[in-house]
Amino acid sequence: MKKIYLLVKIVVVLYMLLLIPLPEGKKEFHKASRTPFTWNQDSLWKNLEDTFLMAKRLSPVKLDALVEQMRADADVLLAKYEDSIYAPTRKIHDSIAHQFFRIAPLIAAQDKKSDWYIRYYNAVRHQLKMDSRYWDMSTLSARNTSYKVLYGLRAAVEEILLQSHTDEFIATMRVADEPSVTPAIDMLGITVHSGDLLVSRGGAEVSAFISRGNDYPGNFSHVALVHIDKDTHTPYFIEAHIEKGVAIASLDQYLKDKKLRFMVMRPRFDLPEMQLNPVLPYEVSEYMYKEAQNKHIPYDFKMDYHDASAMFCSEVGSYAYKHYGIQLWEFQSTISSDGIIDWLNAFGVQHFVTQMPSDLEYDPMLSVVGEWRDKEVLFQDHVDNAVMDALIGLANTGEELGYNLWALPLGRGIKAYSAVLNSFGKDGVIPEGMDATTALKNNYFVNRFQRLKSKTLQKAELFQNENGYLPPYWQLVRFAEASLVK
Repeated sequence: MKKIYLLVKIVVVLYMLLLIPLPEGKKEFHKASRTPFTWNQDSLWKNLEDTFLMAKRLSPVKLDALVEQMRADADVLLAKYEDSIYAPTRKIHDSIAHQFFRIAPLIAAQDKKSDWYIRYYNAVRHQLKMDSRYWDMSTLSARNTSYKVLYGLRAAVEEILLQSHTDEFIATMRVADEPSVTPAIDMLGITVHSGDLLVSRGGAEVSAFISRGNDYPGNFSHVALVHIDKDTHTPYFIEAHIEKGVAIASLDQYLKDKKLRFMVMRPRFDLPEMQLNPVLPYEVSEYMYKEAQNKHIPYDFKMDYHDASAMFCSEVGSYAYKHYGIQLWEFQSTISSDGIIDWLNAFGVQHFVTQMPSDLEYDPMLSVVGEWRDKEVLFQDHVDNAVMDALIGLANTGEELGYNLWALPLGRGIKAYSAVLNSFGKDGVIPEGMDATTALKNNYFVNRFQRLKSKTLQKAELFQNENGYLPPYWQLVRFAEASLVK
């Protein structure tokens, strides 16, 4: 009996000792001195929805005639846009976006839609990418113009897609046929070459945080570098995962790892480095493939792209291309909101002037080749973004990420076991580089996210039942914000 009592006493004392939180110490930040981009267009979003409802009441003949006239006006503006190179400060960019926003709700209301809006969107984004080769992308005007046009038109396109019938949904968009001489495969209808960068959006809660926490909130949270063997044409995807660091995935593994969307980007063929060595992208991907094979590269929770001893996802591509003289992310990504900084720092991030996946879209060194999204999960993607936007608003009020203190001893035990697995080259329950407290804060964040998402989806379902159409993004944000206080 005394032995049992002693054992219990030892367990209790050990448990109490493990309950003691370690001092967090002074936070180290590499912080941006900028202001996050804000649309401040609530009246516009409300007007777009009112226009959509008005259009649904029109007869198909009247609606089609109205759309045809507005399409003609938009085509005239596009022809002018494509006829010259415009600086980012020119008003034509705002005119293009305004015209597209005006016509988008009308097209969304049509029973039968053509693919005009897809072709128009792709033509605009291709022209802007061409023009931005001559811009100084470090300036605020260039950053804002690129974002408003590329992100804004995508948002409008996706609202149209979500109101489309299943047989009208366009999953694969081919944007530009950027030349490449490296090995290639077909991936969901898009020709992907060795050296291409796949910018994607994962289904995890943290993926939503990464895509929305930027000063320019985006749709993407992950980057993978494609390598295609020149002899076997077998594709490999080199990417950094929180769970295991830099790893190599097969095509099946890449696609099975939940993706809500992805975009294919390729170095411009007219870059001086490419003109001197057209197979440079293959050499880049082969180099990174061998690096990932020959040594263990842990995940970089700090998001410090200057230190290649550990890497986060964006760093895989930028490090490999920098090794061959091409500097991607011509401008630095910034995270400036205090609430976002505090929450990300709770996950181990220390560098808030970094390289964010979404910002790669605006890099003039790269062409957007194509884009893919699935209808079944596109709405899910919008819900996740809306929930995250609401939570970011909460973070910016000063609320901190908590965790279950009573679970800390168990978390530390799991971390110790994970460390043993890591020493044998295996993945632990708690990733390498993440401590028990951070893992518990991650669980707190995930649970908070899922509870808010559930309430938002309930409101979205009620909205659809009452109104007969899916709620647009701005409504989803309102649902999420309203659910925060209940």
